[in-house]
Amino acid sequence: MKIKSEFLPYLLILPAFAYLMFFVGYPLAQALYLAFTQNGAFSLATVRRAISDYYFWTALKYTLGLAAIIVPTQVILALVLALVMNKSFKGRDLSIYALVIPLTISDVAAGLIWYSMLSPYGFLNKLLMNIGILDNPIYFFGYQFRHMEFLAIVLAELWRATAIVFVIILAGLQMISNEYLEAAEVFGATYWIKLRRIVIPLLKPSIQSALIIRTLFAMQVFGIVWILAGRDIPILAGEGFYQLTEIKDYGVASIYALVIAGLSILLGALYIKFMKAEYLEVKR
Repeated sequence: MKIKSEFLPYLLILPAFAYLMFFVGYPLAQALYLAFTQNGAFSLATVRRAISDYYFWTALKYTLGLAAIIVPTQVILALVLALVMNKSFKGRDLSIYALVIPLTISDVAAGLIWYSMLSPYGFLNKLLMNIGILDNPIYFFGYQFRHMEFLAIVLAELWRATAIVFVIILAGLQMISNEYLEAAEVFGATYWIKLRRIVIPLLKPSIQSALIIRTLFAMQVFGIVWILAGRDIPILAGEGFYQLTEIKDYGVASIYALVIAGLSILLGALYIKFMKAEYLEVKR
């Protein structure tokens, strides 16, 4: 009986460990092998071939640029929406349902929706021309309009993926006890003081989780960019896909995959290190 109790925890985590080894460990080992070997021996030739390509550094720049704009904007927007939806009002449940609808739409479908809306004779341009604001359509797509393509990608990603951050933060808000806020009111704390001194510190675990999840998705962004801009705006996942399917260079495609994984791990570690939760009950 003692032996069973000692090995039971290991038996319980064995399925999860096997899943990670098969679906994460094996592909990672294969990517490392393809990236750092040539003719069966260790080689950096594939790495040099990847980083000497113009698209590699451009893809890295655009991927980090999109993440730097989209992730903080989504967190701020989701926090504002969560604070509003955390109050009781008529139609609250319907409003929450409407906000999370984009979460059910795939990135490819979202890209197609926004392409049809922002095309020269799409919904937005037709609306603005019909009410007399524009005489000519705004062009969002095409190599010469890359800055507008970038804006279209940001808008589409904000619309599609803010919902997941909103859900996480709203769940965190609902876990905060009203006793803290009521005690603060007794001492005359204003709304902004309660928000800054009580709500935000207690929300740190939720914000940390939202940042990690959203940053992981931002490093892997692909469908929306590929539909709205193609290779006009290179991104790491898109270039990895291109190298794999069009060029058939599996080693360089593996380099792109490893860069995405490395960036995700690094940013996740930074979030964990610098966003430790500070609970009001205990100061460490």
